[in-house]
Amino acid sequence: MGDQYEVSEAGVEALPVPSLRWEERPEGPALVLLDQTRLPAEEAELVCTDVPELVQAIRTLAVRGAPLLGIAGAYGVALAAARGFDVDDAAETLAHARPTAVNLAYGVRRVAAVYREVAVGGADPEQAAVAALAEARTVHAEDAEASKRMAEHGLALLGELLPGGGHRILTHCNTGALVSGGEGTALAVALAAHRAGELRRLWVDETRPLLQGARLTAYEAARTGMTYTVLADGAAGSLFAAGEVDAVLIGADRIAADGSVANKVGSYPLAVLARYHHVPFVVVAPTSTVDLETEEGSDIEVEQRPSHEVTELSLPYAKRAGAGSGGGIGLAPMGAQAYNPAFDVTPPELVTAIVTEAGVVSPITRDGLAEMCSTSRWSKSRSGNGMMAE
Repeated sequence: MGDQYEVSEAGVEALPVPSLRWEERPEGPALVLLDQTRLPAEEAELVCTDVPELVQAIRTLAVRGAPLLGIAGAYGVALAAARGFDVDDAAETLAHARPTAVNLAYGVRRVAAVYREVAVGGADPEQAAVAALAEARTVHAEDAEASKRMAEHGLALLGELLPGGGHRILTHCNTGALVSGGEGTALAVALAAHRAGELRRLWVDETRPLLQGARLTAYEAARTGMTYTVLADGAAGSLFAAGEVDAVLIGADRIAADGSVANKVGSYPLAVLARYHHVPFVVVAPTSTVDLETEEGSDIEVEQRPSHEVTELSLPYAKRAGAGSGGGIGLAPMGAQAYNPAFDVTPPELVTAIVTEAGVVSPITRDGLAEMCSTSRWSKSRSGNGMMAE
């Protein structure tokens, strides 16, 4: 019987297959992932028995989303420890699997620190591995609790910004239970509004080039009964112009000390549109996504993805004979180059509020963000990178 430590009970409604779980198998422990590249056509799982398999899953976006990457990284270190691999090497490899999302390094370094602390204290490797797994489970549980609190704070904020309900919310990329130990970040707020009878419509950006909105957010919205409509990314401007958007809710992969927000590419144009049309632009993310060591937005390393993600339709279930160099269906002439940043950075002056499990920061200032982090249950990581729960 596998270890069923999975998503929180709150997330079960949205995900019939958990996004991530630890399993004890006869041949040894494994990390089992819902392969997000195959959604919504197929709910398939990947079984990772070592760190290289997990790194591959992270880089191909089979597992993705800042909070879930932190959880996956934490369990990855525990997996290396449980199977007797070099924990330091595993931690280093995992922490750099994707450069922008700070949660990945946070989860990795937090569990690695516990492993080293127990090992240095004279415990045998098996005891250190048990401690590492316990810490990974704590990271998982804390994220579920953070998700719940963000939903509460976000719903209250919507009530203040948009009294009367009937919200028409635009979101970008995917920020639900697929990226979290609970019900997510921005999508958890939209779901809370839906349950309160205050969501009129969820506008879902398709999110080119890998369609995380059309494939994943729509998948989650449908399962939770939200009224939603998918739109091409380029159609958002016409929605604003028609007065059909009351608020924009997005997640974040890294928030710098000055409040600059790195999120899925396409977020910054939405912030500009929102400011021009006087629509609130709200970022929802746990404090583990706030990186006070990164001083400002220009210091955030933005991951550059392969060209074929833009020039080809590269979804696994769309692949067939005659595919392009990346294995997908060619959309551009053979040999075409593409500019494909995974993220863009929105400056703090375009952000109405940042919602975390510790509360809401508005207006966005360096001091306000630092104070919010200092009064939460999070403190500076022992590694000097990211945040750590005390």
